[in-house]
Amino acid sequence: MSKIIDNNYYDLIISNITAPSYDTGDNITLLSERNSLLHVLRSQIEPCDLGSQPYNSFPSLYTLESTVSIEKSGIGTVQRNPFLSLFGRGIVIGVIDTGIDYQHQAFLNNDGTTRIVSIWDQSIQTGPVPEGFTFGTEYTREAINQALSSEDPLSVVPSVDTNGHGTAIASIIAGNQNDEVSFSGIVPESELIIVKLKEAKQNLKDIFFVKEDALCFQESDIQLGARYMLLASQKLGRPVVICIALGSSQGGHDGRGLLSSYLTYIVQLPGIGVSVSAGNEGNKRRHYFNSTAVTPFYNDFELRIGENDKLLWMELWPYAPERITIDVSSPNRESTLRVYPTIGECRRFDFIFTQSVIWVNNIVLEEETGDQLILIRFQNPAPGIWYFRAQSVEEEPFSFHCWLPNGDIISDDTFFLNPNPDTTITSPGNGANQLTVTAYNHLNDSILGESSRGYTRNGLVKPDIGAPGFQLPCAVPGNLYGTATGTGAACAHAAGIVAMVMEWAIPRGNYISMTGNDVNRLIIRGARRTTTEVYPNNVWGYGQIDINNLFEQLTNI
Repeated sequence: MSKIIDNNYYDLIISNITAPSYDTGDNITLLSERNSLLHVLRSQIEPCDLGSQPYNSFPSLYTLESTVSIEKSGIGTVQRNPFLSLFGRGIVIGVIDTGIDYQHQAFLNNDGTTRIVSIWDQSIQTGPVPEGFTFGTEYTREAINQALSSEDPLSVVPSVDTNGHGTAIASIIAGNQNDEVSFSGIVPESELIIVKLKEAKQNLKDIFFVKEDALCFQESDIQLGARYMLLASQKLGRPVVICIALGSSQGGHDGRGLLSSYLTYIVQLPGIGVSVSAGNEGNKRRHYFNSTAVTPFYNDFELRIGENDKLLWMELWPYAPERITIDVSSPNRESTLRVYPTIGECRRFDFIFTQSVIWVNNIVLEEETGDQLILIRFQNPAPGIWYFRAQSVEEEPFSFHCWLPNGDIISDDTFFLNPNPDTTITSPGNGANQLTVTAYNHLNDSILGESSRGYTRNGLVKPDIGAPGFQLPCAVPGNLYGTATGTGAACAHAAGIVAMVMEWAIPRGNYISMTGNDVNRLIIRGARRTTTEVYPNNVWGYGQIDINNLFEQLTNI
């Protein structure tokens, strides 16, 4: 068994500078030019393993970010223009998600063959592994077509999308037109490369106190999926647009994480576009912010923990150069007293009267950001109001952010009593150059209440753009159609528009060195903006996406 799928091994992110010092064999998996995974054997999973290894060496956990007005984004106008007529021809769409229903009519050519170039199913270990990788099964176009002509397609290509999220996202971007149900993807003449993610290892869930049945994915597997798509598109010699409708609230929300920084890099290369979701954390009450400028230099805040949340984590990120302590009290006021920052210490606290257990890592120097990080993990916390006191070590002014897990990792019954909806963009949407997309209701032009707000923790303008994300028509498994809502759906819509611009630029020869970052700048310039807002802002970014306005501006150059 490959160690990357073996739950007895941690997958630890390391720099390629240090990778040669390890036994390369199957202990190392290449992630990118900069990083690799080191597979480390653990005889048993201990919460304080996170104290013995740097926080940033553990991949973050990502969740799904969705549960259309084509005219609203100017798409119909462009596609009806005979001099533009952009439908994605010559462009490859890459979707990293829960897989795809490859038998759905939304992804078939008129002759019944597939529009899918390949599927890398990371969860199936019985077929051919993609070249350059060590796990999963690759199903080529030829294998998929063989399956489609078979009486039992799943006996040939057993890859399925049991969740439906990946099928919906792929169809919003590239699904075939179906007039009977008034459906069409944005670029129905494009081709698809699909990565079906394997679920996160249980040992990673255990480290971050995530319940066993929570659907989430490893940051490292998503990055491997992106690398697979780059290699596949290079073999085809075609531009690729990657859509990631997934997000994570772990990390410093500053774009320095493994996946965020990788996407920031590749989107600056010619022919590579990246569209990512902003997150659906705007109204979840899972972010707290405080700035204490006067004495006494401490801040008290409260968290309500619901009855069904038996495992959860919380991250507190101060700004440098401040150092703060944390004191945690249970609903009956049993306290840890002050926990001071240290290099690598992990402290366990057993609450006698509630049978609750928490682990506190007060890390004075988190390696990736250079900032302090306080990680608090709860096991069997007593339901009710928990109390926290953050206090300056030097008795100086300080400020900090605090985040809870995103998505369905915890229930909506756990939240801060005095939350802040800002700075809730999920990773990888905090990166500098990838297109970060928020969602609005195209029926009334209002932002969706759940859409995450910017800016990033280090002040970068995010989101970049707003796109339709309310009840977008989509394909669902079983040759059916439904709707999708959320910033995941919106980033799929925007990915289709990125593909249209890429088609105009590269296959049609108008700007053959166009990068994804160039496309994003054009989209931002062409955004539709109202006179009642100041742009950019932390809700809309630079406005509503409008590709027709983008091309109108190009004609005026």
